[in-house]
Amino acid sequence: MDKKLKNLIEHKEKLFWSLQILGWIAYCAARTLNAYALGEKPEFIYAVMMGVIGGFWITIGLRHIYHFLRFSKLSPLILLGSIIICIGISSMLFSFIEVWSMKQLYDPDWTMKELGFLYRTLYDTFVLMAWTGLYFVINYHFQLQQQKEMYLAATAQAHQAQLKMLRYQLNPHFLFNTLNAISTLVLDKQSKEANSMLTKLSAFLRFSLVSQPMQKTTLEEELYALSLYLDIERVRFQERLKIIIDVTDKAKEALIPSLLLQPLVENSIKYAINQKIDGGTITIKATIKNKKLDIILSDDGPGFDAIDSKEISKNSSGLGIANTKARLLELYPIDSSFDIISQKSNGVTIHITLPCEFQNNQNTNA
Repeated sequence: MDKKLKNLIEHKEKLFWSLQILGWIAYCAARTLNAYALGEKPEFIYAVMMGVIGGFWITIGLRHIYHFLRFSKLSPLILLGSIIICIGISSMLFSFIEVWSMKQLYDPDWTMKELGFLYRTLYDTFVLMAWTGLYFVINYHFQLQQQKEMYLAATAQAHQAQLKMLRYQLNPHFLFNTLNAISTLVLDKQSKEANSMLTKLSAFLRFSLVSQPMQKTTLEEELYALSLYLDIERVRFQERLKIIIDVTDKAKEALIPSLLLQPLVENSIKYAINQKIDGGTITIKATIKNKKLDIILSDDGPGFDAIDSKEISKNSSGLGIANTKARLLELYPIDSSFDIISQKSNGVTIHITLPCEFQNNQNTNA
């Protein structure tokens, strides 16, 4: 059970017993003061206390009956009728206990005059109606709160599931390419290179599995994960793949979604480096400006004719750009930006802006 829902139920239980005890103590005090004002003997308190004990246990019984009725899926009319019957029977039982208490603990010769028992029952009916009204108001309030918590929990789970889908949707494509490269190395009898690539793939997958899609990691740790991935790709591309990383020390401490850059670099390798005989260069820059983390990833590949990121995504069979944009939209609906600038033969530049967050929640004016 969700922790918030559990706390809500525990709070509801504590509130019931607190109101139950305090309410009947207040009722006992009011009855006693009224009796003393009318000139009753001090022994009257014993009869009142016995009646209060009876009322206390009668309402405990009503609580269980009402709980059953609330979850019986009865029509409103039948539910109301059942409640009225319960109040009527309970009121007569309550009045009988009070009358019996007066005879046993106050005055054996005490009798009720004329319609006294009816008046007593009507008074007790009013008391139990007030108790019943308070019971249903409080319970329906907590029921609404519980439904709200359940809705929020379901929304959070759906949010996490969406992020997981976006993150894990990237891995099969990369894994297929890597295993295909390892297979080629094995067929070419390059066992040393194949073994090295398998080792690096294992390290990267271990990091990927430990890292959760909703988790944020420092940019420095993200660059380490990216280095594991690039070590694998360098086995395939050798000197054709060049990487330039220009990240300030302060930016390395900033938090970003885990494995955010890997699919973008993978996309650049596929559509920039792989398209040129001589390979190319991928540059990653990161700085902090105006409390925002600016990340720029660029390549010197062939680029695209369109500068619109949607058209670039459509031209590309990879999922890196689309999924990264979707992840950022899920995690930062307002405070992030994802822009793509591309020109024919001038490569592609991706500019990401995120809120500047740190592990100790400190802000910076850098």
